[in-house]
Amino acid sequence: MDQIEFYEAKLAYEIDSWDLSEAIKTNELVIVIDVRSTEAYEKEHIPTAVNIPHRTMTLDSTSHLDKTKLYVSYCDGIGCNASTKGALQLAELGFNVKELLGGLDWWRRDGYETHGHHSTPGEGITCGC
Repeated sequence: MDQIEFYEAKLAYEIDSWDLSEAIKTNELVIVIDVRSTEAYEKEHIPTAVNIPHRTMTLDSTSHLDKTKLYVSYCDGIGCNASTKGALQLAELGFNVKELLGGLDWWRRDGYETHGHHSTPGEGITCGC
C-alpha cells in the first residue's frame, strides 16, 4: 500500500467529531453505536447513540440493524480499543462501519453535548475542517 492508498483507506474507515456531528444534524443515514458496557453508556454517551457492547455483538444481537446505513462505533477514547473491536465485529457481520477518532473523550473535548447521568451541555463548537 502506498501513502495515497493509506490515507484514502484511513478516511474511508474513520470519522472525526465534527463530521459525525454534521451527519447527525443533517439526518444522514448514520447510526452511532456505543460499544462500551451498559453502565458506561448510561453514565454518558453521544446523543442518538445506541448501546451494543462489543462483547455482545452477534448475528442475532444485530439482526434488527439496517445494513444500508453507516454505523459509527466509539468507546472512551484513544486509550481504549473497544471501538476497534466493535467496528471489526460489525464489519465481519456485513455492516458498513467507521470508527470515531478519539471516542467520547475527543467528542467532549471538541465541545459537543453528551447525554446520560453525567451529561454535559456542550458548546456547539464547529471546526469547519
